[in-house]
Amino acid sequence: MDYNNNSYNGQYSGSDSYNTGTQYTASNNEPPKKKKGGFGKTMAKCVAIALTFGLVAGSAFCGTASFWKNVLGDDQQSSSAVLSQTDSNVVKTNTTIPNSAQGLTDVSDVVEEVMPSIVAITNMSEITYRTWFGQSQTQQSESCGSGIIVSQDDKNIYIATNNHVVSDATTLTVKFVDESTASAEVKGTNPGSDLAVVAVALSDLSSDTISAIHVATLGDSDSLSVGESAIAIGNALGYGQSVTTGVISALNREVTVTDEMSGTSVTNELLQTDAAINPGNSGGALLNAKGEVIGINSVKYSSTEVEGVGYAIPINTASPIIEKMINRDVVDESKSAYLGINGVDVSNSVSQTYNMPEGVYLYKVNENSPAEEAGLLAGDIITSFDGTAVSTTKELESAMQYCAAGDTVEVVFQRAENGAYQEKTVSVKLGSKN
Repeated sequence: MDYNNNSYNGQYSGSDSYNTGTQYTASNNEPPKKKKGGFGKTMAKCVAIALTFGLVAGSAFCGTASFWKNVLGDDQQSSSAVLSQTDSNVVKTNTTIPNSAQGLTDVSDVVEEVMPSIVAITNMSEITYRTWFGQSQTQQSESCGSGIIVSQDDKNIYIATNNHVVSDATTLTVKFVDESTASAEVKGTNPGSDLAVVAVALSDLSSDTISAIHVATLGDSDSLSVGESAIAIGNALGYGQSVTTGVISALNREVTVTDEMSGTSVTNELLQTDAAINPGNSGGALLNAKGEVIGINSVKYSSTEVEGVGYAIPINTASPIIEKMINRDVVDESKSAYLGINGVDVSNSVSQTYNMPEGVYLYKVNENSPAEEAGLLAGDIITSFDGTAVSTTKELESAMQYCAAGDTVEVVFQRAENGAYQEKTVSVKLGSKN
């Protein structure tokens, strides 16, 4: 067996021989000659050496024990004696394993506790396509995702998921842990953060289902450390709930996602994990070892050159957005608000190319509009509306759907002054869209 530079090359030389580097040879086939003195003399020397070593070692041990007894007391002496006799090949542990690292190979208890708060979501939508003859036709399309039960009141349960899981849905169906299903309605969406909330009426659920499900426990994503264990649960590939495990690979990763339909790009800071995030896991839970939700699974990096790179929205980022969607209702069309601007998106690529903030660039502010009266000008870039960060016109429209005519909201924008953009905030009293 040959070892070259500490690497095993898998080759064998000779026949069943192990070459240690020392060569033994026999010349002329002569038997080895015996040395004088014989076995008895050799044995006597060994006994004498052993007795001498035992005497010295015994004296040294007694002296050491006496020293520790006098200096440290009886308890310390016994402890020292145990340590002195410990096999040097045994690793001594003086700390306990952190809770976050225990049980990573067996997460069945955590999964059993959390699974009742995880759901599967089926989105039925219509897609338009062109035939070979140039005709436009539509057909039903089915897609699958996941969700987390995050709240409940006396009428509904509320499920957090990704916006792309529910976008363009004609019908939404939710499947619970007991395999029962119910129809769901979109309560609110936030495309910029890729978050959405759907509501299921309690009246549509049986008493058995209501007793089988529960609201998830939310954790603290700001306290996470790289290397901490992570568990992902979701409706992978639409086959039903499945579990994968891994660690938190990185924090605050800037990830840019491009909408294939609109071509707009959104950049968010996400958690990175090597727990497998597969199609259908979107909207599902990323958990810590305690079973607390620390993230909402959102994106998987897909490439033949990449393994184990998935992303989740930190729960501390998602919680206030989800809470707003739950507690605020979309305003009736008759009371819709009006801002009075025309804008275009400053995408991530445009931002980097022209050194501009990401947001909604105002190329026109209508005369006598609420925006003009508040002091907004053409060339300003809106970055936040009513406490919600916006980077696209679609996100701005999504935020405005919760505002009624006559409401006063804060608008944060960037304005170019002296060659640099400065952040400003104004209060805008919204007008009536109708």
